[in-house]
Amino acid sequence: MAEALAEARLAAAEGEVPIGAVLVFEGRIAGRGRNARERLHDPTAHAEVLALQEASRALGRWRLTGATMYATLEPCPMCAGALVNARIDRLVYSVPDPKAGAVDTLFDVVRHPGLNHRMEVASGVLAQECGEVLREFFRARR
Repeated sequence: MAEALAEARLAAAEGEVPIGAVLVFEGRIAGRGRNARERLHDPTAHAEVLALQEASRALGRWRLTGATMYATLEPCPMCAGALVNARIDRLVYSVPDPKAGAVDTLFDVVRHPGLNHRMEVASGVLAQECGEVLREFFRARR
């Protein structure tokens, strides 16, 4: 999670909402991502999606079975759906997202019994640090 937090800090320095993600496969980081919607002018350029894309290229496959995604914020519906479609085994996120959380807060996309894949979920890892980066970013914007 410390690596995802580092990505979030880079996003903040770029003027992006500070959310970071890393995908780990066989004990190594296979993909990194940080929010880049403003920089790329792309509404889908969320940290998790970019980490999935990088990992898929690095591993040469779209099925990422055996991988764990670490994200500093609870994934939104789009990102949660992408994690399911990529067949991620485990998701670890830091802080809940009361406005768009699609894992525990508003929805439970990643463990929905009607979908063809479900994953293990853990939350609260480095929550204080990740939450503070988000709070500071929005405090500075107000």
